[in-house]
Amino acid sequence: MRILITGGCGFLGSHIVEHFLKNTDDEIVVLDKLTYASNGYDRLRDIQAHLDPAHGPFYKRVKTHGADLSAEIPVGVMYELGQIDYIIHAAAETHVDRSITDPLPFLQSNVIGTHNLLTLARQLGRGYLRRVFIVSTDEVYGPAKFGDDVRGFDEEAAFRPANPYAASKAGAEAVAMAYANTYKLPITIVNTMNLIGERQHHEKFVPLVIRKVLQDELVTIHADPTRTVSGTRFYLHCRTYANALSFLIRRDAAPGQTWNGLPEYQPPGWPDPLKVHVCGEREISNLDLAQMIAGFVGKPLRYELVDFHSSRPGHDLRYAMNDSLISLGMGWERPMGLEASLEKTVRWYLANPRWLGI
Repeated sequence: MRILITGGCGFLGSHIVEHFLKNTDDEIVVLDKLTYASNGYDRLRDIQAHLDPAHGPFYKRVKTHGADLSAEIPVGVMYELGQIDYIIHAAAETHVDRSITDPLPFLQSNVIGTHNLLTLARQLGRGYLRRVFIVSTDEVYGPAKFGDDVRGFDEEAAFRPANPYAASKAGAEAVAMAYANTYKLPITIVNTMNLIGERQHHEKFVPLVIRKVLQDELVTIHADPTRTVSGTRFYLHCRTYANALSFLIRRDAAPGQTWNGLPEYQPPGWPDPLKVHVCGEREISNLDLAQMIAGFVGKPLRYELVDFHSSRPGHDLRYAMNDSLISLGMGWERPMGLEASLEKTVRWYLANPRWLGI
């Protein structure tokens, strides 16, 4: 199959590319606008996207094209894409702090970009395209209160975005839902949360903590107004999320495969499944995660709990989402748990300190 991955030079996108190269014989087409977050082609170089002894040179399986989805896709690029079987739309602006400072690029990239991608899908879809997978986030549902059901939000949950980034992703989902219904595009939105892994930009939490622990600097941990309760998340390695996407594609492509047995709330006339959640296997506080990172680094954690949320209301203290639909309903299993994923990630950063910004 030929799979188009938007944002394939970025953090998540490069992990998706790596997973499909190492675990399938699919051909990969990458669209990326090569912003600061992509580091050019550094991530594709790092996964040695030009070498593959088992299947021959990767360049025969990976084609890359520069394109900014917030603008109309050039006709020449569309021509070069060729036949596409599946699209994984991972291109997005993702940094919450940046969205609070300057929301417009997030709306342009995530909402207008999704419109332009789905417009492309409509043109590619004549007889070839099987399904579009839209990468989305738990943040569209807003904060989860402490004491709620630990399963968290399911696929029926209403949108309650609490910051501009979350609003832009909710807008992208709304565009996808509308186009699925109006144009009968086969679309599945795959929400995830708090991705970790190698080659993440050093402004993000895990590499930031590693760097500060190495340099004996103070780590600030977001907490409640009493500064006694740390925020919590369900952390997930990017390769585990990519594994789930591959599982969904294989399920969709299997001869005679149907999506029977999925929840009845799926609207009639919309493609099934409209939404699927993929998240970490358990909830963990940011403080506990930082302590685990320090343990793998082998140095003590110097930290302070700060009431960041009162002064920056766009940040939510607790996120919680459940993925029983894919794990219990469909039978998908995580290939690696949190501790193993985190240790693997920390060891990689220690061996590749340039990715820590030091």
